Amino acid sequence: MQADGIAYVTGASRGIGRGVALELARRGFETVATMRDPAAGADLPREAAALGGTLRVEQLDVTRPDTIDLPAGLRVLVNNAGVEKPHPAFEDTPAELWRSMFDTNVFGLIEVTRQAIPRLRESGGVLCNVTSSSILAPVPFYAPYRASKAAVSAIGESLRAELAPFGIRVLEIMPGPIATDMLEGSDRPPEAVERPEYQVMAQRYYDGRRGIDAMITPVGDAARAIADAILDDDAPLRVGCDPMAVGMIDAWRGQSDETFQRSMLPAWTG
Repeated sequence: MQADGIAYVTGASRGIGRGVALELARRGFETVATMRDPAAGADLPREAAALGGTLRVEQLDVTRPDTIDLPAGLRVLVNNAGVEKPHPAFEDTPAELWRSMFDTNVFGLIEVTRQAIPRLRESGGVLCNVTSSSILAPVPFYAPYRASKAAVSAIGESLRAELAPFGIRVLEIMPGPIATDMLEGSDRPPEAVERPEYQVMAQRYYDGRRGIDAMITPVGDAARAIADAILDDDAPLRVGCDPMAVGMIDAWRGQSDETFQRSMLPAWTG
């Protein structure tokens, strides 16, 4: 596709969303960077202008439908807004944590997408959902987060078929370790370490988590890979935006799901 028209990015105050908003503006889209607190993105229009692009900041809380205002001329929607919560053992995870996770990561995305489809149908374009490469792996203690991202993945599969007749391409970005505040905040043992039955597994998970430090990808590199996929009409449904994610997706595609899962279980179970 050509880099023209409006690109609308949710969760653009920081991390991947911020990087993608700036990169799409640099590529030539009129970019709308949305976030709950517009003050957090006050410097974004100036940064985009320095890159030769056009960007404006708008307020959006995906859990509040009254704040959703999709513009005419929409060509690209990047559903990036998401949250991560504590990671206790499954049996200790309260229903409220599940609800809070799904409220933003799934139901908020659903409402933005539902309102965006008529706009995208007018001009064609790309619906881009940011999930996680972790949904491919049997990661313990991350069931709510992974389940929310897997739900988005399934939604994208259905929409790929549903929207294809209208020239709307669906893309799923599955990041690995990207140098964001969310990744930095995960540099700790999961809360499951507090339960004796899971202490060893939780510590083993954290030891493995610390082993990815050499594989962390800068936000700018990830944003460029995402923009490349958005503009590539031949891109597959699922795309990694960093070497680790690309490797995981390739390995998953190259063998049966059961073989892939079994190869990863020893990392947590010993």
